[in-house]
Amino acid sequence: MPKTNFHKQAFNPLYDRLSLRMPLKHAFAYYHFKKGSRVQQLLHQLKYKNHPEIGVKLGKVLAQELLVSGYDQTYHLVVPVPLHPSRKRSRGYNQSEEFAKGVSEGLNIPYTDSFVKRKVKTQTQTRKSKLNRWRNVSEVFEMKDATVVKGKHILLVDDVVTTGATLEACANALLQSGCSQVSIACIAVA
Repeated sequence: MPKTNFHKQAFNPLYDRLSLRMPLKHAFAYYHFKKGSRVQQLLHQLKYKNHPEIGVKLGKVLAQELLVSGYDQTYHLVVPVPLHPSRKRSRGYNQSEEFAKGVSEGLNIPYTDSFVKRKVKTQTQTRKSKLNRWRNVSEVFEMKDATVVKGKHILLVDDVVTTGATLEACANALLQSGCSQVSIACIAVA
């Protein structure tokens, strides 16, 4: 499987791409995503075939890589990009939350999905253009309790980053709520 090794370089291609749009400390993705690849098949199993354990396992694997690279005392809290409640009910779980559980356990830091809320049910991003992806998710996240993140370095996690629009919208909600820094970790980057 095509690993990125972005955790070994502070200024990697994902960081370079996303840091132009939002203030970031770090940005990681474990795998490169290509259509038809084993990575796509793995993510399809996680997201659509009721295999949340894949997310937990991948989170633990990435956490181990981060520990080896010296990121053991860097983050205060792991936060998954939330799904809209109706989508989470229909799927039964949030794949990003499963990934967050593994990262949290592997880094021995807490995770929570209880204070960032997706207030608007957006259409799937899968077949949207870059501009339409950004429009689809801007202003969709809100904080339930900003005191939880105030002054903390948040590791925001998601399954796949394509344009980064969803991550940008969620990171901005966290930053506007007073967290000191945001870093990003994803299973794969397209």
